[in-house]
Amino acid sequence: MPDADTTTAAPAGRKRLVSGPGLLLVWLYGVMVVGAVSRSAFQISTEFGRAPLAYSLSAVAALAYAFITYSLVRGGERARKAALVCCAAELAGVLAVGAWTLVSPDSFPDTTVWSQFGKGYLFIPVILPITGMLWLRKR
Repeated sequence: MPDADTTTAAPAGRKRLVSGPGLLLVWLYGVMVVGAVSRSAFQISTEFGRAPLAYSLSAVAALAYAFITYSLVRGGERARKAALVCCAAELAGVLAVGAWTLVSPDSFPDTTVWSQFGKGYLFIPVILPITGMLWLRKR
């Protein structure tokens, strides 16, 4: 009997979401978790009074990235639906904050992860939820 690869097996009853290109999606979301958590934790703990809205929005982005990463790794239909809804909410946030930072830059004395549609992060924040929704709809 061949050895079972436990790294790729999904728990009983759960369909894997991180096969093929989904693995790259999880990796990118994981990188964004680290970046957004690090940025927001540092800014909130050291300079919160300077730009509370911007730093709070970066923390919200970090939570969204963490939840989506967890859902993708967890797998299953409920996790897929939850990740799909969160990706849609993330995209709405990126578009709203991105537009807000362009229309009223004075409202943001410092940038957020989603400022100017994620310009400081190579526009990954606007591309990632679209890619995630396409992947999750396919699965």
